[in-house]
Amino acid sequence: MTSRACVLHGVRDLRLETQPEQPTGPGDVKIAILAGGICGSDLHYFDHGGFGPVRVREPIAMGHEAAGRVVETGNDVETVQTGDLVAINPSQPCGHCLYCKAGQEMHCLEMRFMGSAYRLPHEQGLFRERVVVPARQVHRFNRTVPVRAAACAEPLAVCLHARAQASDLKGKRVLVTGAGPIGALCVAVARDAGAGEIVATDLQAVPLSIARQMGADKTVNLAEEQDGLDAYKADKGQFDVVFECSAAASAIRDALTCLRPRGTLVAVGVAGDTPMPLNLIVSKEIAFRGTHRFHAEFADAVEAINSGSIDVTPIISPSFPIEMARDAFEQAGDRAHTMKVHILFNGFSGP
Repeated sequence: MTSRACVLHGVRDLRLETQPEQPTGPGDVKIAILAGGICGSDLHYFDHGGFGPVRVREPIAMGHEAAGRVVETGNDVETVQTGDLVAINPSQPCGHCLYCKAGQEMHCLEMRFMGSAYRLPHEQGLFRERVVVPARQVHRFNRTVPVRAAACAEPLAVCLHARAQASDLKGKRVLVTGAGPIGALCVAVARDAGAGEIVATDLQAVPLSIARQMGADKTVNLAEEQDGLDAYKADKGQFDVVFECSAAASAIRDALTCLRPRGTLVAVGVAGDTPMPLNLIVSKEIAFRGTHRFHAEFADAVEAINSGSIDVTPIISPSFPIEMARDAFEQAGDRAHTMKVHILFNGFSGP
């Protein structure tokens, strides 16, 4: 049997191709993908052929955020059954390197991350009508969870891991700089953790309106209010924690200026070499923390969506069938009007 896949061959060279289906072996699960979310890294591959040293060097099926229904299981799989709605954890750490043994699987030396061009051959992604993965990578949802919400488990896991890099947020004042999908979800996880006040910034109105739906108490459009954060810079800063989701030098400076002494900045956004005011980090004794992917947080994200403790649906934008995958990528790149665009597979058109 065959299935169709969204395959990138080079810059903006996205093709819909037919591929043979993989067989389902012991311990495996075959999934009919229904919805796949387009991530910022997918857009970098599509628009620029990669980011930093990571380049597309051979055809690669895109995507690492996806949900679908189980259509076949290996004879020893007991965790899911045919018909279950599931999300797929794209992270495949080796389990035996020094970082895996230390419980730092996101830093695995032999990491295989689906939809990534880091290694050669590339790790094929999830924008395929049928995929076969080990059962340990599959997480089941309740029957009431919308498919596209289930497909948001991966970006939510990213934000839960980012939250884990900060101190206890209960009652704290939190700033989120950059209100795209990851920024909006950082707002949601901060609200879920009991933050006392959450302020989100961006240069576009639509992301800021979504951030308010996700739990922001106040939003600041810095394209219209260049002094919108000035009040938070008083007395060496007013925020306890910043989730910096833009990777823009100006936003990092604002974040450090608005942080109180001994506050924490969690750098979520990714870019190349970026200038920053080291003097503020040193003089205010700022804890500057990076955050990279996730591990156990994927299961936590699924549980949060299952329980309804975090509602991801506000970030979901209009979706496109697989035949219109290029249009989906074009729309996903329009940050002024969209947040999380999904590609739909196998004729799915529901919520």
